Amino acid sequence: MAPTDAPTLRSLLQRRDLGLTLVSDEHALPDGALDRPLRWVHGSDLADPTPFLSEDLALLTTGTQFDGAADIPSYVGRLADRGVLGLGFGTEVHRSGIPDELIAACAAHGIPLFEVPYRTPFIAVARAHSEAIAAQAYARRSWALDTQRALALAALRPRGLDAIVAELGRRLDVWAGMYDAAGALLFAHPRDAVDTATLDLLADRVLEILGRGLEAGQSLTIDAHTFMLFTVGRGGHLRGVIAVAAETLDAEARSVVTSVIAMAGLALEQSEQLARSRRRLHTQLLQSLLADDPALARRVLGALPPAPIVVAVAADAPAGPLVDWWERRRADHGTVSFLAESPEGLTMCVSSGDEGLLDEVAERFGIRIGVSGLEGYAVFSRAHAQALTALRQPASAAVVRYADTVGANILTALATDEARLVAESRLAPLREQDAAVGTGLEHTLRVWLEHDARAEPAAAALGIHRHTLRSRVAQAGAMLGVDLASFPARAELWALLQTARD
Repeated sequence: MAPTDAPTLRSLLQRRDLGLTLVSDEHALPDGALDRPLRWVHGSDLADPTPFLSEDLALLTTGTQFDGAADIPSYVGRLADRGVLGLGFGTEVHRSGIPDELIAACAAHGIPLFEVPYRTPFIAVARAHSEAIAAQAYARRSWALDTQRALALAALRPRGLDAIVAELGRRLDVWAGMYDAAGALLFAHPRDAVDTATLDLLADRVLEILGRGLEAGQSLTIDAHTFMLFTVGRGGHLRGVIAVAAETLDAEARSVVTSVIAMAGLALEQSEQLARSRRRLHTQLLQSLLADDPALARRVLGALPPAPIVVAVAADAPAGPLVDWWERRRADHGTVSFLAESPEGLTMCVSSGDEGLLDEVAERFGIRIGVSGLEGYAVFSRAHAQALTALRQPASAAVVRYADTVGANILTALATDEARLVAESRLAPLREQDAAVGTGLEHTLRVWLEHDARAEPAAAALGIHRHTLRSRVAQAGAMLGVDLASFPARAELWALLQTARD
């Protein structure tokens, strides 16, 4: 990712003008001990300088603190605990050579020990390191400016958003991906750098972020991969997520990612404007389809889902992400669909062979969908009405199909709130009598009608004499003010019993 490596103890030791010599056995040091980024170089002869040190620095000393009965192992232990990355000993200043006890203690704690010759002032070592830091910072700023210019040029290409993500991955030298508002991976570079299973888990997290409307960079680890996620768009209107396979990003790399987020947001906003225009067009075409005339829609769109079709309606559905999802299905699998917004909700029309995708849509977006039976475009309005009727039915399933509910029972279709209120009012005298005396008139009528109004089998099912049954039926008819000897009265009673709430 970085065009110039961060200054390290190794790069400091490689400066010929300083003449520094590594005393420790490099092979005995911990892995990478000489290659960790070195924050600073500081000089001190204090017996315990750790209160004044920050971590990730190299300490220079002449060893005056070791005169007398100094505890060198404890001294080196404190440096190790503080996170000192290296200890430089200035020879021939206060003493000749380096104490053997100091060499052994540094080896025990894994701290690189190096010699600073008499001719090299400590300030020269510190200045050399500070110049390296400045050079690295300048290189990083130059890299960031050059990268942003490259990204701007990429944005002008025919597939600008794809080119931007590819350039980002190349410049950071990591995997980079762009997810849309539906949580689908639009672009990824390099394409095969991350396995499919990891990408599926990453997509689940992206969907969670988009669903919660989080508007900040996040970091997460999946198996052996660590990703940083950045949302595109403003809170409440997120347009997607940019994912980068990196544990951390420095300020310059973050500025590059910020530029990509701005460019992606602009590109997606332009796409959204086109999408809004397209959705308005589809709304007008829906009116033509509801007039059972598909000719205009076919002329404008070129193709509609082949008949037989099902029409589905989803209320309170996210139109943008749903349209993106169906467009992805068209691009990847050739699935033909028609989507349009209306006051009743989002209408979706698909071929009968693609009906199963509606269950996937409902689960993915957490919405309820009413689905019509199989119909043709000549009766599109009827299919749309069926979908609305199914959507209004109380059901625990996310997808409610007309054929499974109201399509098989006309009484269920007529069971509106108003009808239930009427039925409960008409049956109130029976229910009050049953509650007060325990006569069971309502249950008697249900069993009697279920046995086709025949006294013998109904009485047997109730466990009473047939004369008792006839007496209860007569009593109920009188209380309801109907003659239950006639078929119309019995049919109305059955409708009341089926419609009223228990």
